[in-house]
Amino acid sequence: MKSRTVVIVAALLAVAGAGAAEAATFSVNPTQIYLTGKSNSSLLTLRNDSSEPLRFQLSAFAWAQSTSGEIQLEPTKDVVFFPALLTLKPGEERRVRIGSVVPVGARESTYRVFVEELPPLEATTQGAAVRMLTKMGIPIFVRPASEREVMTVDGLAAAAGRLRFALANGGSVHVIPKQITARATDAGGKPVFEQDVPGWYILAGGRRDFDVEVAQADCARVANYTVSVEYSGGTITRTLPTPQGACAAQ
Repeated sequence: MKSRTVVIVAALLAVAGAGAAEAATFSVNPTQIYLTGKSNSSLLTLRNDSSEPLRFQLSAFAWAQSTSGEIQLEPTKDVVFFPALLTLKPGEERRVRIGSVVPVGARESTYRVFVEELPPLEATTQGAAVRMLTKMGIPIFVRPASEREVMTVDGLAAAAGRLRFALANGGSVHVIPKQITARATDAGGKPVFEQDVPGWYILAGGRRDFDVEVAQADCARVANYTVSVEYSGGTITRTLPTPQGACAAQ
């Protein structure tokens, strides 16, 4: 996967009650870091694209996810970096060395390094404007010795006007589905509905649950539900004949 530079202008921290707000702009490259047993360190470049000095603090966390897709973070010493604090002049860029201090395992290890903008040392008053600080998490993947992609669609079920299923990653590396589609047909094979389901990272050994609402008028016509998942390892398709009463509340 090729690296790309992302310019960050999203405000993640602000003072409440302000009449106006300003956000500094900086860029980070790459936006994902891959480490291996042979190459266990990499460089992260920060650039100050604003017209004033910016201060940054870096921190590292082990990264897991819940079945609903929520990010779960825990402080870690598995990932080290230098420097942890830095100041950039306008237009200046600096490189931060990031590395893993743990051996590769049978399954990919996942972390996030956060680049957090700090308040300026000398506060300035600019009318009612309030400085908005930014923060960005960079995914770090420590690849296993053997990389395998194994995805399955589990728990496909329809009840109470909802279609539920799960994507399970039984492989050794993370997967990002390219497309997840839920569709239904009637008894004659004619389409009833088709819906793209948003997906994100499914980490190695992880599982993501999905819940698709089906309109009552559509639900009553459905004879078969089909879930298709396209990812880099191929396409998975699972079909479920609709059980009688799939629209009824439970």
